[in-house]
Amino acid sequence: MKILFVINNYYIRGNGISASGRRTVAELKKLGEDVRILAGPNPDPNGPQPDFPLKEFIFPIFQPIIRSSGFSYAEGDMKVIEEAVRWADVVHLEEMFVLQWKAIKVARKLGKPITATFHMFPENLTYSLGIGPLRNWKWLNQTLLKAWRKHIYNHCDFVQCPTETVLDRLRRYHFKAKLGVISNGLIQEACTRPETPPENYLDPNRPFNILYIGRLAHEKDQPTLMEAMRYSKYAKRIQLYFAGNGPQSKRYKKKASQMYKEGVFGYEPNFGFYNHDELRQLAAKADLCPHCAPIEVEGLSIMEAMQQGACPVIAVSRYSGTSQFALDRRCKFPAENPEALAQRIDYWLDHPKERWEMGLRHAKSMEQYDIEKSAIAFRDALAEAVETKKREQ
Repeated sequence: MKILFVINNYYIRGNGISASGRRTVAELKKLGEDVRILAGPNPDPNGPQPDFPLKEFIFPIFQPIIRSSGFSYAEGDMKVIEEAVRWADVVHLEEMFVLQWKAIKVARKLGKPITATFHMFPENLTYSLGIGPLRNWKWLNQTLLKAWRKHIYNHCDFVQCPTETVLDRLRRYHFKAKLGVISNGLIQEACTRPETPPENYLDPNRPFNILYIGRLAHEKDQPTLMEAMRYSKYAKRIQLYFAGNGPQSKRYKKKASQMYKEGVFGYEPNFGFYNHDELRQLAAKADLCPHCAPIEVEGLSIMEAMQQGACPVIAVSRYSGTSQFALDRRCKFPAENPEALAQRIDYWLDHPKERWEMGLRHAKSMEQYDIEKSAIAFRDALAEAVETKKREQ
């Protein structure tokens, strides 16, 4: 099967959609499928380039903000798009922007089946702007979702929903495409956290390591974790690690520094961008891994931390599917509520044996999200779309 992935930038780092796309493509190729990419250029000129390359689209004024957010957009050269779509048996959309809309126009003209993955809620965009009341503009989010439904997803034969939260919401908005829950999937890696804690685990003088993995952006809500330290009885013993880059990097580092000078933290928070192996090591040693994002389709970063036996504390929100992975109510807290988060943190730090066991339980639970299984289910859904289109023609 010849599968065309349509994505603005397949290679850019620090972008969850791009990372998920690269993993899925790699697994599909292992299954013997012929997958090619229609996308903008690799930021690394010495790295691999798309099979069907497009030029980068430069936004006047806003380009620095877009790049700092880990995004890049491609120009919609119709000649290149048509060449790519003609080659394909099925056209798969990873986003819902202008490039995808143009690919849909060509695919419909040529009678090609179209599939998509729903990677992003409207709130991911509006919340990321961080302009006060804009976060609560329900009508704007509804308008965006309806526009995506009309111009993108209702033209699809199948839409992959990474979580039940996504499926439920798309059903409530009467999306016409066939919908199915398929996780983006985790590369299965052994949990490096031992079955028993290290000797210093109960040392009353050692710092507690709390790790937050995620882009430094409004929608990930790292400030809720910082503010939770004002309510935690263990604040002086907690070493916070924030793993990631993003547009709010300077602001969050400044806030953390100010709170440290105020005496809220016993240790100055650590900010860094780590590679995959470094993140695994940090997660395996972490006492807790909170995930505060109120807007999240799936949340692969916290899933990867759980895979290493980290005990999670996950925000519960109407627009987040991530809390479905928490195995215990004590691993959840109401989104944007630092006091509630502090209560969960203090509970788990009060119960070290139970915390260690809970982390290992979560590691075991992540096995069901094996990316190989996800890729097979995804491949089968695309094959069904191809066969259905053939019968209709």
